[in-house]
Amino acid sequence: MKTITLNNGVEMPALGLGVFQTPPDETRAAVDAALAAGYRHIDTAAAYGNERQVGEAVQASGLDRSEIFLETKIWINDYGYDETLHGFEKSARKLGVDRIDLLILHQALPSAFDRTLDAYSALETLFAEGKVRAIGVSNFMVDHLKILLDRTNVVPAVDQIEVHPYFAQRDVQDFGAAHGIVTQAWSPIGGITFYRDGNHSSTLDDPVIGAIAETHGKSPAQVMLRWGLQQGRSVIPKSTKPSRIAENIDVFDFELSGDEMIAIDHLDTGRRGGPEPEAVTLEAFGREIPES
Repeated sequence: MKTITLNNGVEMPALGLGVFQTPPDETRAAVDAALAAGYRHIDTAAAYGNERQVGEAVQASGLDRSEIFLETKIWINDYGYDETLHGFEKSARKLGVDRIDLLILHQALPSAFDRTLDAYSALETLFAEGKVRAIGVSNFMVDHLKILLDRTNVVPAVDQIEVHPYFAQRDVQDFGAAHGIVTQAWSPIGGITFYRDGNHSSTLDDPVIGAIAETHGKSPAQVMLRWGLQQGRSVIPKSTKPSRIAENIDVFDFELSGDEMIAIDHLDTGRRGGPEPEAVTLEAFGREIPES
């Protein structure tokens, strides 16, 4: 497994399993399959409602806790300094751990950015106390990152954003790279282009990606993951099927050529699949995170 060195020296497995929209009763089996296939990075979130099942799978795996990189996210309802400290306690308790490897803010919450900054200050405290090994953000755009860097002390280790061949967000990636922030791609194989209504066609059916996949004897999904890894991103594909989970990690035995990388780069449509960051408000997206 390739690792990425974060800006505080922590080594993070470059490829992990995402469990977004994985029902709790399917999560443990998915994580079991991933750990058996060689994954050592699991990405969850308080808002996913499946942290407990992720923790159960990790504890049942027989692997030493130090071998598994656990990442989770604080939801917007738990923003604010004290609220975020409590959000950490809830997540740690559900995961069954004393320390979380990477804890990030799930959204920027532009309509209440002071609460966002207070939440990040709480992450800084948790980091200083050794309760988390690294901190970061998710779905932060360049303007959000500029304010954050100006008003806080610890540079985020990661910004987890939507990145796939049809939507690359180069401005956010470039700004992050210039400041030592790793881009972590959610929906790295473009899943959001085919499971959510919209104007996108499926990346899995793209003829350019398909032709490259055929050249290498790989699947379109594997090509997209390889594209992300070769550009230095962390990728967290989601699946509940053991065969797909195994397929998604089988991407370290081939390399895309420069021309192939450029061809995939040129597929960018500039159309976002997820919600517009400015549209994320407590009124529209708020949900209470239970204690257990």
